Amino acid sequence: MGEPRIAVDTEFHREKTYFPKVAMVQVAWSDGLVLIDPLAVDLRPMARLLESDVLVVMHAAGQDLEVFNHACGTVPANLFDTQLAAGFIGLSSPSLASLHERELGLRLPKGDRLTDWLARPLTDSQLDYAASDVANLLEIHDLLLARLNRDGRLAWAEQECVEMLARERGRRVPEDAWRRIKEARQLRGRARDVVRSVAAWRERRAADVDQPVRHVVPDLGVVAVAQRAPRTVDELRKIRGLDGRHHKGAVAEGLLAAVAAADDLPPLAAEPPRPDSGNDVRAAVTLVSAWVAQLSRDIDLDPTLVGTRSDIEDLVRGVDDARMTIGWRHQVIGGPVDDLLSGRAALAFDGRGGLLLEPRRV
Repeated sequence: MGEPRIAVDTEFHREKTYFPKVAMVQVAWSDGLVLIDPLAVDLRPMARLLESDVLVVMHAAGQDLEVFNHACGTVPANLFDTQLAAGFIGLSSPSLASLHERELGLRLPKGDRLTDWLARPLTDSQLDYAASDVANLLEIHDLLLARLNRDGRLAWAEQECVEMLARERGRRVPEDAWRRIKEARQLRGRARDVVRSVAAWRERRAADVDQPVRHVVPDLGVVAVAQRAPRTVDELRKIRGLDGRHHKGAVAEGLLAAVAAADDLPPLAAEPPRPDSGNDVRAAVTLVSAWVAQLSRDIDLDPTLVGTRSDIEDLVRGVDDARMTIGWRHQVIGGPVDDLLSGRAALAFDGRGGLLLEPRRV
C-alpha cells in the first residue's frame, strides 16, 4: 500500500450474538477512502495489512479490535487510539463527533448511528455516515500529535495504546470469565472453584452457539449454581436464576459436568499479600484521590487515565508494582503523592474552590 498510516473504523452488531457481526469496514488514507462490505468479501486478507508496520488510527478502538480479532484472526500491530490520546490533552473520553467539532469545527451526521448495518442495500445516507467516521480522522491524528509532542506526552499515549492491544489479546479467556462476574469474586472455598468452572463452560458454550453469555446462563444463575453445587437435574430445578431451558439437554449436561469438574481445577495463583498499614486506609485513599483529580485537571490530563480508586488504594497500601508507581503515572504524581503520604506535605483549600499542596514540617 505504501502508506505509513491508515484510519480505520467498523460497523457491527452483537446484540444477539457472542461474536460481533461485522457489517462494514471503513479505511481511509492520505488521498483515498474505501468502504468494504464484509457480507460480499472475505476480510481475512486484511490480516496482512493489520500485522504490517502501518500505523492504524482508530477512535475508541476496544470493540473494533474484537471485531478484527474475530474476522481476521488478528489485531493491528501498531495502534493509535484518538479517544485514548485525547485524554492526555485534558479531554475525558470524547466521542468521535465531539472531537470533530472541537478540533475541526465539523459536525458529523447522526441519523444512521443506530441503523441496521446488516441490511442490504445500504442507503446513501448510511454510506455517508460510515465514510464520515474515517474521512477526517488522520487530520485529527495530526492535531493530536502536535499537542502531544508539544507537551511531551506522545510516549505516554503510545504506551497506553500498547497496553490496550495487550488487553485485547487476552480478552475472552474462558478460565478468567468468572472474574467479570462481580458476585463471583466474593465467593470462597469450593464455591469459588465451581464458579470458575461454570463461568468457563458458559463462555465456551456461548462461543459455540454464538449467543451472548447472558443468554446461555445469566450471571445470577452462574453464582447460584456455584453456591448450591447441584449434582442432578432435580437439584438444578431448585436453583434461582435458571429456567426450563437450563433443566434439559446440552445445557443441563454442561452445567452439571462443570460443577463436577470444579474439583479438578488447578489452584489459582496466589495473589501477593497486600501490605497492611495497620489501620483503615479509606481516609488516605479519599485524600489522595482528591489530589490526583485536582492535579490531573491542572495539567490537562483525564483523571480516569491516571488511575482508578483501586489503583490509588494499591498506591496508598504500598503494593509492589502498583500501577501508579510505574511509567508516566509515577512521573506525574509520584513526588507529590509521596510527600502527602509521608507527611511532608498537606492539602489545603486555595480559597477558590481548589486544593493546594503545601510543604509541612515533620
